[in-house]
Amino acid sequence: MLIHPMPDPIAIAIGPLAVRWYGLMYLTAFVLFIVLGRIRIRQPHITAQGWRNEDVDDMLFYGVLGVIIGGRLGEVLFYHPMYYLARPMEIIAIWQGGMSFHGGFLGVMVAMAVWARKHDRPLMEVMDFIAPLVPLGYAAGRIGNFINAELPGRAADPALPWAMVWPNIDPIPLPRHPSPLYQAAIDGVLLFIILWLYARKPRPYMAVSGVFAAGYGIARFYTEYFRMPDYEVSIAGWTISAGQMLSLPMIVLGIVLLVIAYKKKSEPLS
Repeated sequence: MLIHPMPDPIAIAIGPLAVRWYGLMYLTAFVLFIVLGRIRIRQPHITAQGWRNEDVDDMLFYGVLGVIIGGRLGEVLFYHPMYYLARPMEIIAIWQGGMSFHGGFLGVMVAMAVWARKHDRPLMEVMDFIAPLVPLGYAAGRIGNFINAELPGRAADPALPWAMVWPNIDPIPLPRHPSPLYQAAIDGVLLFIILWLYARKPRPYMAVSGVFAAGYGIARFYTEYFRMPDYEVSIAGWTISAGQMLSLPMIVLGIVLLVIAYKKKSEPLS
């Protein structure tokens, strides 16, 4: 049975200046966005849409604001409203961890809507472009959660080779699933591979966004079974976690976008 290594959350410290691993993982996510964006721009069907490297750089600024503001507000409002209501000054302490992907998703949509309006591009064209750039950044964030010993998994069979004790969670050793690593691998890396391969060829308008929304929602719904829930709700006798509840609208949105995308593709030209 493994034991969580509990690494120091501070990666580099020079005097009073401290750089945390969590922040470095977010920096990694933003660098991946730039690198993958430049590769995507070289794909012929994307080049034909007039995308430029400068667009990626500009979108990153808007995206960073959307991720940070939306992600933090999502964590506050979706998961721990009472905690932060009693400790409002901790809302800005993002270096301690605690970012909601669903909140970040909404924040990025708002940020991209502003960018799209400014540059006179349809919002869904922008979302189709950036969707394949997101999952690897998400995976980096989940690795940051693991380093911070956040989001522990549910209890696991001790015979599971990678079952892991989290010393900061259980005073009495209890094997758990390393759920942040599951989510990094499935919600992040696996979704990236699927989405990148799908988006390499021309697809109907909104289809890439649909695959992303549905794919992430399905992946997250599955991996939530291995993560200790922030809280659970009961719907018609079916108990689901907060993360699963927030993923259901993404699955529905993704399916709707795909249906519309392929229906419009099949319609005869007027």
